[in-house]
Amino acid sequence: MASIKNYLSLIKFSHTVFAMPFALIGFALAVKNDTPLNLLLQNPFEFHVNGQVIYGLNPPLKFYLKIFALILVCMVTARSAAMAFNRYLDRNFDAQNPRTAIREIPRGIISSQHALKFVIINCVIFILATYFINPLCFYLSPVALLVILFYSYTKRFTALCHLILGLGLSLAPIGAYLAVTGSFSWLPLLFSFAVIFWVSGFDIIYALQDEDFDKAHQLHSIPSALGKKKALKISVLLHVLSALCVIFAGWYGTFGLLYWIGAMVFTGILIYQHSLVKPNDLSKVTLGFMTANGIASLVFALFVISDIIF
Repeated sequence: MASIKNYLSLIKFSHTVFAMPFALIGFALAVKNDTPLNLLLQNPFEFHVNGQVIYGLNPPLKFYLKIFALILVCMVTARSAAMAFNRYLDRNFDAQNPRTAIREIPRGIISSQHALKFVIINCVIFILATYFINPLCFYLSPVALLVILFYSYTKRFTALCHLILGLGLSLAPIGAYLAVTGSFSWLPLLFSFAVIFWVSGFDIIYALQDEDFDKAHQLHSIPSALGKKKALKISVLLHVLSALCVIFAGWYGTFGLLYWIGAMVFTGILIYQHSLVKPNDLSKVTLGFMTANGIASLVFALFVISDIIF
């Protein structure tokens, strides 16, 4: 029987670092708009009822901690379901591709049936978690699952599959905001747009490795449709749009210095990422995909959340 380590490898759990920080940004924005942070943290272990001081975790803070925990559950289970479903659906292609033949299902470490069961379990947990958040999140949970699971089919019929992946991950900031407030707002949506363009851009870079394989097996991607040079240019354009969304969000949200430092770091890492990958040299794609993007997401979120708090 496959171990927990095998399932974590199946879903590339470390890649959770891409969208999770943006979910935390959405959560922090929602808490700030819902309850002034200085009031929330002033006396976290006491509150007043009819003029009497009651000792214990105050109700607002208790509510936010509960929602925060449920958001983490939703993020982990949604992404786990999406990644495992992608591995399940692509198992035959993965077995034929030298780059992906070492994955768990082609090697027989995890059976396709167990992978599908894993998908279903995570979907059920995700929906249950949204039920305990608020009605709007619960009603929208099937829509969210449809988007993130549907991505796995898109490479079979459209080169725009990268944008669908970006759309799936972009649900993180607006979803976290909805979990707290139960309403939409333009600012978290701007961060969602930044995620769409950012993820789509780096997924194109990652897909460069499979250009020849995709062509040979009638799979669609921007590199297989347009070639490496044009694909990299489109990736640059998408990352420019992502940086512009980050800049506009900073202006629209009237953020302070810490935000702009984070925005500069985020943009700088995007530029650095493109300096690593050339049409005739893909040796640093993994460095550009995992390391650079993981750092960009974490550092940006750290500065944004610090700006919100302080």
